[in-house]
Amino acid sequence: MLNELSIRNFAIIEALSISFDKGLTVLSGETGAGKSIIIDAIHLLVGGRGSVEFIRHGEEKAEIEGLFQVDDTNHPVYKKANEFGIELEDGMVVLRRDILKSGKSICRINGKLVTISILREVGSSLIDIHGQHEHQELMDDTMHISLLDQFGGAKISTALLGYQQVFQSYEQKLKNLKSLSENDQLMAHRLDLIQFQYDEIQKANLKLNEDEELFEEKRKLSNFERIFDSLQSGYSGLQGEQRGLDWIGLVMGHLEEAAGLDQSYKDLAENVSNCFYQLEDAASILRNKLDFLEYDPERLANIDDRLNEIQQLKRKYGKSIVEILEYASKIEEEIETLQNKETHIDKLEKEISSLKKDLRIEAEELSKSRKVSAQNLTNLIHKELKELYMEKTVFEVMFHTDSDNFMRSGIDRVEFYLSTNPGEPLKPLSKIASGGELSRIMLALKSIFSKHQGVTSIIFDEVDTGVSGRVAQAIAEKIHHVAVDSQVLCISHLPQVAAMADTHLFIAKNIKDGRTKTSVKPLNEVEKIKEIGRMISGVEITDLTKEHAKELLQLANRLKLQK
Repeated sequence: MLNELSIRNFAIIEALSISFDKGLTVLSGETGAGKSIIIDAIHLLVGGRGSVEFIRHGEEKAEIEGLFQVDDTNHPVYKKANEFGIELEDGMVVLRRDILKSGKSICRINGKLVTISILREVGSSLIDIHGQHEHQELMDDTMHISLLDQFGGAKISTALLGYQQVFQSYEQKLKNLKSLSENDQLMAHRLDLIQFQYDEIQKANLKLNEDEELFEEKRKLSNFERIFDSLQSGYSGLQGEQRGLDWIGLVMGHLEEAAGLDQSYKDLAENVSNCFYQLEDAASILRNKLDFLEYDPERLANIDDRLNEIQQLKRKYGKSIVEILEYASKIEEEIETLQNKETHIDKLEKEISSLKKDLRIEAEELSKSRKVSAQNLTNLIHKELKELYMEKTVFEVMFHTDSDNFMRSGIDRVEFYLSTNPGEPLKPLSKIASGGELSRIMLALKSIFSKHQGVTSIIFDEVDTGVSGRVAQAIAEKIHHVAVDSQVLCISHLPQVAAMADTHLFIAKNIKDGRTKTSVKPLNEVEKIKEIGRMISGVEITDLTKEHAKELLQLANRLKLQK
């Protein structure tokens, strides 16, 4: 859910911070107070189209920031965050967007800079904004199949997974067949190329870790002079003019004499004695090393040539010897395939034919599950529409099935159709004219799909326009019903909707220092009565209006308890 919203220098809003709760939050106020501006800010926060026109006059940038709490680790936002390398701590998601005067936007998610498209992807999994004239998932017929699949739950998801696993293999085989069936001249050129590459790698006779071993040998040869001088100086210190070993031998003799007279010096004498013999061994090793140590400039040149050869292969075929050898193995298989192309084509065609049969079985099973789910959805939609006084409306999930056209989603194209009046033909949902009628249809669909879409917050921007009376009451109850499973923010002019609110925010504008500013105030029970009274009667609020407002609130409370 959306916990906090912070807006600075956005349109007529100078600085605003709003806290939101669970359930239904209604935003009301005079026309022009800034209700829709707040929704516009949220829309931009989740990746909507921005404009410098939104920046408050005289300011350099507009800033919008929102804190969302998502405790369910199975929520789609976790998958998206992981996909984009965004860390979510304690289920908190912080979206931020700054709109600069230059027209650019700076977007962040949990402090990490992201593109607008990433902000939109993550934001769309958190908030769904539905306005009177907006076309979103429910109005986009290409999304209807995924909505139906979400509604179908585990049965459809299992069938879809089974189908897609076979489809992936089928699609890959088709791709391989197409590649093999391409122009013979192209295939011949390809064979010549990879045969040359394979021969070049084989001729090099590479060995694992060879380059590392050569680098180490080169380092030793390149530093031969320094190594020789160091060993020579070490040997001279022990056996040369300074005769270090002779002096230590003299010390050893004196200590052994002392130990013979006093046993307390025995350990010390033994330690020096051990050191003498160890140094004597070291001097012997140094002499041998010096005897065999020789500089080989020809070997150094050979190493350089070999390292250059390996480097050339790395530039062409991989960053390491392992990658080069892996590439050689890969093209060796391709060479075999191209040399025996007809055999492989025949094999692929048989495999594709077999997979196609399996795919059709999986696709038909998936289509069957969808049609069962579609009937359940149709029954639920009719029930919802009846509660919204649209019992004459007919809803149908239309299937366009082509059993020979395998797509990633199956063999079905799904589209929602409606007929709002008896005798009228069914039409695509996307072709239904906007207005009060459309608002009720959308609300009926939302009340069902909100449980399956995983969106944490739903915003209704004046979807109750054009309705009144018993329809207004039905809409109010339906919006509250949606708010049971999702946080709902609703801009409304209907007193019936306001009465059903769990939280009522009053949006007002005032003029200070010659500038218009917007403010937000949560209403208490007394203030709710007054505001609902204003929504009923307009400017003048009478005692009778207040009584009517109280009755609406009491009715709303009773209805909530019944739910």
